Amino acid sequence: MTKKAGMSDKNNQQNPGDRIAKVMARAGLASRREAEAWIAAGRVAVNGAVINSPALNVTASDRIAIDGQPLPRRERTRLFRYHKPRGLVTTHSDPEGRPTIFAALPKDLPRLISIGRLDINTEGLLLLTNDGGLARVLELPATAWLRRYRVRAKGRVMQPALDKLREGITVAGVHYGPIEATLDREQGANVWLTIGIREGKNREVRKVLETLDLQVNRLIRVAFGPFELGDLGDGEVKEIESQALRTELGEKIVTEAGADFDAPLVDHDARPVASRHPEVRAKRDSRDDESPRRVHPNDKKKQPRRDRTGGPRPKYPR
Repeated sequence: MTKKAGMSDKNNQQNPGDRIAKVMARAGLASRREAEAWIAAGRVAVNGAVINSPALNVTASDRIAIDGQPLPRRERTRLFRYHKPRGLVTTHSDPEGRPTIFAALPKDLPRLISIGRLDINTEGLLLLTNDGGLARVLELPATAWLRRYRVRAKGRVMQPALDKLREGITVAGVHYGPIEATLDREQGANVWLTIGIREGKNREVRKVLETLDLQVNRLIRVAFGPFELGDLGDGEVKEIESQALRTELGEKIVTEAGADFDAPLVDHDARPVASRHPEVRAKRDSRDDESPRRVHPNDKKKQPRRDRTGGPRPKYPR
């Protein structure tokens, strides 16, 4: 039988099962942090009783409901590459009424959450998954996957100044770790750079380049770890096949995330619970962090195109 919320951590560790926020995250409804916020807001019930603390272990025999709706059964871990256009926010709902990536996605996709975020003016590769456990692991600083960007910025800079960023830099009291930066070319009043970061702190690329008197006017993420933007057009989303996904993630990440590649696939006719109800989220920074499904007007196909940013394409190490 499930213990009541508010039990001690020691007793919880003796109780079989997993923490309820972890179970909710693995169902693809939210991150663990967001799940904990839903619990605090009284949106979650276990075996018919509303809980107010995430300090609770649950098993497969427990009945979990969010906003009165049963927790969806866990399905196969899936990961999608998405080319986020400018002008969309990375959230399920926006208090300012701005358009969101989740409203723009095809309706036949499963419940998805983003791995990290890109701010409204940043475009390019955004990874989406139905597994909150996987999202959490890939966002952890310890995972330290390289995020690579193509950057257009107004101003002039020489390579030696960019090389100094490999030592890390502190801006307004915030320390940023080593940054890989290469000057690709000059174009009018702008320069094109390739930037590689591993932390993905809030507006990291923009803030660091400001210290070099460079004003970023276009920021495109082209790779996240081993996953590349490639030729995905604006708004396109493409699933990574399970076998390739498991290989790229590696056994360490698969085990730590508790990813499940043997569970069944499920058809989804409804949108996520998070998008049907007022969203309660914990504070989270916006980040600078297989047939294509298109969301272009009129659903017109586009031919594969060359690098739309201009300049050479970078390599994509992890």
